Amino acid sequence: MASADLREELDCSICLSTYTDPVMLRCGHNFCRVCIGRVLDTQDESGVYSCPDCREEFQERPALMRNIALRKVMEKLLFTPPTQMENGVFCIYCVDSPVPAVRSCLHCEAFLCDKHLRVHSKSPKHVLSDPSTSLEKRKCSVHKKILEYYCTEDAACICVYCSAGEHREHRVEMLNEASQKKKKKLRNVLQKLITKTNDIDEKVQSLEKHRRKAQEQAAGEAERVTALCTDIRRRVDDLEKKVLSEISRQEKEESLSLSALIHQLEIKKDELSRKMRHIEELCNMTDPLTVLQHPHTGDLCDPEEEGGDEDTGGHDKQLHDGDDLDVAVISHTLHTLCEVISGIRSGIYVVSPADILLDVTTAHNNLHISDDLKTATWLGENQKRPKTAARFQDNQVMSRRGFTSGRHYWDVEDSGAVVWRVGMCYPSMDRRGRQSLLGNNNKSWGLESYDNKYSFIHDSEEILLPDEISSDGVRICLDYEAGQLSFYELCDPIRHLHTFTATFSEPLHAALYVSNHSITILGGSRNWKKRSFMI
Repeated sequence: MASADLREELDCSICLSTYTDPVMLRCGHNFCRVCIGRVLDTQDESGVYSCPDCREEFQERPALMRNIALRKVMEKLLFTPPTQMENGVFCIYCVDSPVPAVRSCLHCEAFLCDKHLRVHSKSPKHVLSDPSTSLEKRKCSVHKKILEYYCTEDAACICVYCSAGEHREHRVEMLNEASQKKKKKLRNVLQKLITKTNDIDEKVQSLEKHRRKAQEQAAGEAERVTALCTDIRRRVDDLEKKVLSEISRQEKEESLSLSALIHQLEIKKDELSRKMRHIEELCNMTDPLTVLQHPHTGDLCDPEEEGGDEDTGGHDKQLHDGDDLDVAVISHTLHTLCEVISGIRSGIYVVSPADILLDVTTAHNNLHISDDLKTATWLGENQKRPKTAARFQDNQVMSRRGFTSGRHYWDVEDSGAVVWRVGMCYPSMDRRGRQSLLGNNNKSWGLESYDNKYSFIHDSEEILLPDEISSDGVRICLDYEAGQLSFYELCDPIRHLHTFTATFSEPLHAALYVSNHSITILGGSRNWKKRSFMI
């Protein structure tokens, strides 16, 4: 029915036949090119042009626009075989007009509409299914009987003769039963696939989150490095200007001083030249009376008697004093470059603090570990934890996390403990005996506070810190690849205390030793005070 209505829409309103080379007027109506051409030819005499359908008038003869879309639709509908045009299967009993079939009977090999389905036989041998244009596919290719069973061993749909023949001893099931089992398996597979898809989506989201975080960190690091390099260039430029200015100032002073000396010596030279000429004149006289009675003979005394050596010596002293620049001032100015470099090295660690969590399984039984795994408190009471090989037999605890690469830092704060040690160690460090203390072996590095005296310890060798630490906080910075473990006092500005240099061969864990009160790891879940890191 729908196809017939659509065919009517493909008829030209002038010739009442199917379009041939359809064209369209500006008003939107379509006609055969030949038909509308004839109509327009008859309208040429009056000079008034109008559409045969809507009577819309045009001042000039309208241009004919070919309707390509309509032509394609027309060609598909007109030149497609009827079996391909029909979208559905129709009831075989509705002869007056085609009615879509809703079911098909495999036994009768008939298609039924709702009306004829109600009066159809309800016998079990009349198997009903969804309407299909090819009933042959639902029959056995050998016996031409309806496929009613499913052989589970051969995974094949069979008819009743097949079940009694070559599949006689095989396990067979009704098609509906086998179909339901297969659907159940498919649903399980589908559920697993959905679960895997959801897992993949979560992983993708997590990776996207990490990628965004990495991009943000990279952007932040790039901005920090750019700012750091800009500051370095500014400092170096300022330093260059300062040194060059100092050199120029000293050069001018030396030049003026030397010019004055040169002028004095030139005057002295002229005076000596005059005396020399006068003496030569006297020496050339032949009359002795004239030589002896010359009125200025007394002025021509020996230069050594006039103290000439002293004058010359004074000039020599001035020359000696002024023959070099004051390099001490320049060296002092250039020394600030070391401070810039130290600031650069320290500035490398201006990153987010490492989230250090204490490992309860390593904590001595006299130490209480807080719920957030950030604070170790000496209680002096046995916590009754199980004795294991990983647990320290002294008042120590180390972190869960170990570092095998990169740069990291973490801060600690003591609450008035008299004796404590902080640092890092290998997980293979001894857990028993005096050598298990942080710094008393070659597998740990630490800072010790003992009665307000501070020292750095590694492999039982101590380096005494000459100054006291006035603040309660210490920062530990690790550069694993560079083999450096540095300690800083958390003051403002932060102060470098000491740096251990080694070739690290195992993961490094944070470690604490406390004999009374407590030590807390700052950062992570706790608030921490941001301090300037430039020395």
